[in-house]
Amino acid sequence: MNPSAEPGMDHVMLADDRSKEPHGPSVDQPPVQPAEAGGSVARRLLRGLMLVALVVVGGVFALYKMRVNIPGVDAPRLYAQLDAEGARAQRIKERVVGQYAAYFHKEKVEVAHPEGHKVVVTSVMAKSVTITQEYVAQIRSRRHIDVCALNDGYLQAIPIKEGQSVKEGDLMFEVVPTLYKARLDAKVAERDYATLELNYSKTLADKQGISQKEVSLFKAKLAKAQAEVDLATAELNFTRVKAPFEGIVDRLKAQQGSLVKEGDMLTTLSDNRVMWVYFNVSERRYLEYMAEVGQSNQSPDIELMLADHSKFPDVGKIGAIEAKFNNETGNIPFRADFPNPKSLLRHGQTGTVLIHRPLKDAVVIPQRATFENLAKRYVFILGKDDVVHQREIDVRHELEDVYVIGNGLQVGDRIVLEGIRQVHDGEKIEFEYLKPEEAMVTQKNRAE
Repeated sequence: MNPSAEPGMDHVMLADDRSKEPHGPSVDQPPVQPAEAGGSVARRLLRGLMLVALVVVGGVFALYKMRVNIPGVDAPRLYAQLDAEGARAQRIKERVVGQYAAYFHKEKVEVAHPEGHKVVVTSVMAKSVTITQEYVAQIRSRRHIDVCALNDGYLQAIPIKEGQSVKEGDLMFEVVPTLYKARLDAKVAERDYATLELNYSKTLADKQGISQKEVSLFKAKLAKAQAEVDLATAELNFTRVKAPFEGIVDRLKAQQGSLVKEGDMLTTLSDNRVMWVYFNVSERRYLEYMAEVGQSNQSPDIELMLADHSKFPDVGKIGAIEAKFNNETGNIPFRADFPNPKSLLRHGQTGTVLIHRPLKDAVVIPQRATFENLAKRYVFILGKDDVVHQREIDVRHELEDVYVIGNGLQVGDRIVLEGIRQVHDGEKIEFEYLKPEEAMVTQKNRAE
């Protein structure tokens, strides 16, 4: 120790000396770490509190399950709150599980359908196909008339029933004929009197009692009386309404005893032996039909699909085409005639007309090779330099999986069949080629 040093300097020097020592504990005596000791005690205390909390929660849960009344606690209200919290937790669980399942399903879909699948190219081919054109149709009886009263009076007899088939000349309605019978009798009497006058005048004329001119007057009087008899007879016959042709009786509009007037409708009568089926055809299809008929001189067979999607067993033919187009719709009505021997078809039915047309060497492509933009149909056509270009096409007819092309493509043109979403106009692509025959066969196995 330096005796000349001032008091307290030794303490400062010792502190300085210690500060110059290397940091960190020495090997011989490791320093005590009180922070770690305190942390260990805190952890043990925390574990104990958690254990106590679990025990308490478990006890409460057990009481909740057993619905035990706890003294001093509003148990029903507590259990109701626990029920609500349990339902909320269940909804959260279902939501999380659903998102989890949706996420993994999406991952599986993306793995099963990767975006970068190969581009497949095929060629346009010519093929004979049969197209079927459908038209909504209205079915009408060949003859469908209103049966009306011909004279005023009371309906005395109705010997027919609704839905009954009648023959030509069968009595359908009869009006009380008393008045018309009396009128006929009076006219017959006048005719007989005129006949007697004529005969007497002829006798007098033979004896030079009267001239031939007076005889002629009596002849004219008899002719007039005969005409009045014929008129009264016709009026009497009008009281008996008979079927003008064979048909089916519709609903009765008047019952026996009803007062009817001349012209009142009594029922309708339908001749269903041949049915007329009307449907509207566009101007374009009309021109095609006229060209085909002009070449073959034969109307195509026509099928009729009924409301239950069954086909009518008999085949029809085009019976008539109306004289003018409807300027508002651009259509012209066609009429197809169908025999109806079993009376399956009735007046007023609806159906669908099916016209089958064979097309030879039609230009066809798979439907999945096309895409639509702004109501127009396009394909990607592949040039000789393997560069794709977008081209508009005219779809003339549509089959189940095939388009019949009118304009825009020719036989042998290469088009993109699969991978349409991966190519762009003006881009050179790498591809696999599929023969058109195989592309038509595998229509159901779509890649996109």
